[in-house]
Amino acid sequence: MNLTQKQKGILCIISAAFFFSLMNAFVRLSGDIPSIQKSFFRNLIAMLFAAALLLRKQEKIALKKGDLRFLLLRSFFGTVGILCNFYAVDHMVLADASMLNKMSPFFAILFSFFLLKEKVSLFQALAVLSAFVGSLFILKPSGQSLSLFPACIGLLGGMGAGIAYTMVRILGKRKIQGPFIVFFFSAFSCLVVLPYLLFAYHPMSLRQLLLLLGAGLAASGGQFSITAAYCFAPAREISVYDYSQIVFSALLGFFLFGQLPDLFSWLGYLIICAAAIAMFFYNRSH
Repeated sequence: MNLTQKQKGILCIISAAFFFSLMNAFVRLSGDIPSIQKSFFRNLIAMLFAAALLLRKQEKIALKKGDLRFLLLRSFFGTVGILCNFYAVDHMVLADASMLNKMSPFFAILFSFFLLKEKVSLFQALAVLSAFVGSLFILKPSGQSLSLFPACIGLLGGMGAGIAYTMVRILGKRKIQGPFIVFFFSAFSCLVVLPYLLFAYHPMSLRQLLLLLGAGLAASGGQFSITAAYCFAPAREISVYDYSQIVFSALLGFFLFGQLPDLFSWLGYLIICAAAIAMFFYNRSH
C-alpha cells in the first residue's frame, strides 16, 4: 500500500504522541525520584541519539552571530518545560498532565506575537482564550492549594514548552539543523541538573534505572517521529493529530494506575481539543 506524504505525516505524529505518552508513564512508574533526576536520564538518552545522528551526517555546524542566544533561550525554557511536566506527571492524573502540556501551541501563538511580532487574528486570539478556559476546568482552582499547585506547575510547563517552540521557530528561520538543536538542548539540560545530582543524588533500584532509560528511549522515539512527521507534511495539515496523546495517556493512566479523569477534566479536554481543531481548519484555509 502506497501512502501519501500527508498519510505518512499523520502516522508519524500519532506514533510521536504514543511515545510521549509512554515516556510520561515510565516517568510515573519510576516512583519517588526527584523530577530533576528523572529529567537528567531522559535528556541523556536524547543527547546520545542526537550526537550519533550528527556524527553520522558529519556536517559542519557554523553558528552565526545571535544563534547562541536563541539556542540558550530554547534550552532554558525547554528545561523548565520538562521539569514542570515531570512534576505534574508525578502528582496528577496522567491525562490531565498531558493536556496541560498540550497548551504549548497556544502559548507559542502568544509568544510569537510578542517576540516575533507575528500577527494574531481575532480567530486565533479567541482560540487561545478558549484553550485557557478549558485549562481552568483541568486546574479546578477551588482554593485547595495542595491539588492546585501541581496543576499550575503543569500549566507552567506548557508555557515553557511554548516559549521553547517559539525559539525553535526562530532557529529554523536561521537555518540551524534540527539534530543540533536537540543535542544542544539535551546537553544544556543535563549540565544544568548535574550539580543537583552530584550533591543530592537519590539512590535508585535497577528497576527504576531501567524505567528512566525507557523514558529516555521513548522520548527519543517521540522526538524523531515528530521531526519526521513535519518533514512529510506541514504543521497546518497534521498538528491536530498530536492531541491523540491525550487518548493514549488516558488509556495508560487507567490500565497502569487505575486513574480516571473527572467530569470537569473531560470538559476541559473537550474545550481545548475543540479549540485545537478549529485552529487546524483555520490554518488550512489561510
